Amino acid sequence: MPRTEQEYRAARETYAELGIDTDQAIETLASIPLSIHCWQGDDVIGFDGAKSLSGGILSTGSYPGRARNAEELRSDAVFAFSLIPGKKRFNLHAMYAETGGAKVDRCDLEPRYYEGWIEWAKQQHIGLDFNPTFFSHPLAESGWTLAHPDNDIRDFWIRHGKASRRIAQSIADTLKDHVVNNLWVPDGYKDMPADRLGPRLRLKESLDAIYSEKLPNDRVLDSVESKLFGIGSEAYVAGSHEFYLGYATQKAIGLCYDMGHFHPTENIADKISSTLLYVPYLIIHLSRGLRWDSDHIVVWNDSLTDVCREIVRMHVWDRVHLALDYFDSSVNRISAWINGARSTQRALLYAFLEPIEQMRAAEEQGDFGTRLSYIEESSSLPFSAVWHHYCETENVPYGPSWLEDVKDYEKKVLAKRP
Repeated sequence: MPRTEQEYRAARETYAELGIDTDQAIETLASIPLSIHCWQGDDVIGFDGAKSLSGGILSTGSYPGRARNAEELRSDAVFAFSLIPGKKRFNLHAMYAETGGAKVDRCDLEPRYYEGWIEWAKQQHIGLDFNPTFFSHPLAESGWTLAHPDNDIRDFWIRHGKASRRIAQSIADTLKDHVVNNLWVPDGYKDMPADRLGPRLRLKESLDAIYSEKLPNDRVLDSVESKLFGIGSEAYVAGSHEFYLGYATQKAIGLCYDMGHFHPTENIADKISSTLLYVPYLIIHLSRGLRWDSDHIVVWNDSLTDVCREIVRMHVWDRVHLALDYFDSSVNRISAWINGARSTQRALLYAFLEPIEQMRAAEEQGDFGTRLSYIEESSSLPFSAVWHHYCETENVPYGPSWLEDVKDYEKKVLAKRP
């Protein structure tokens, strides 16, 4: 019997003594999709002519091998998928349209410009998600889009928002699957504003116009995403947490929590139970803020563990859609995808292997010392043996040996890109 199988059998017995079914945990974990973001692969440049990022976001570094077109981006993603366990989706921004070289502005985008992505998704047996792109565009240079004081500019972005929902609908209908369509805008001021209400009234009016168009079915999952601040909008962001929480509740659409979009000490795990009382579903953008919203690669840390614990403890993995959202140009971009995805899978598995029933029972009896003891002692249970078994069932490496594959791909593929 292989050593990993022996270790798993021993771990399964250990967990069973606490009433935890490791086989069931693995089966459930394997069914939870993780949406992997396309923009890590090309530094959020896209295919519509932008030379650099703008709109309160920044990708730093110049590691060789950035994907320069859709074919390279898809190839890199497929390779990354081969080293990531579990069910996967791919998250597109509107600026990744394939127009065949034609100049098509964002307000005129149509589903046909994403047919290559749809066919690829069919081949890979994955779902797609979508995002309108309200940055890195001449009409976003001021830092204002849907809340812009100019009616014509605001109308341009409203039309882009509407076009994106139609594209998401087409993707959903073709793949016969849901598509998360998440909206984020950078609109805000660098310094203290005299009028905080005006931009928010304009933003609300623009959103109302975008969502006024009734789609033919419920396959498109609309969501709105807040931010505390951005580069150039340090003092004020029109789309604040409070603004979008109210809007999502009023419109009965989804709310997106980005883990880097709040105060450094603010833990979004605490928001999940409250928010799901009022909105139908959540999107969580998995990121790692380091001193500020710097979109560092996700690692298995306390913040990620807390989020996954809440999802598992509440049994809401069918109402919480998980998506990676970070971009680091200073490292091998494929390793960034793999690390973030595998860290998320680890955190979820760890949450499924908690002795939650014993913890709840102790809590109900007011025995908080026992509750704390279960939380602490569960950290020394044989988790790694279960993780290794899970990876083997998914036919991916369970340890750092995947780095050898990435280095080989870098040598044979990435190094040949100028």
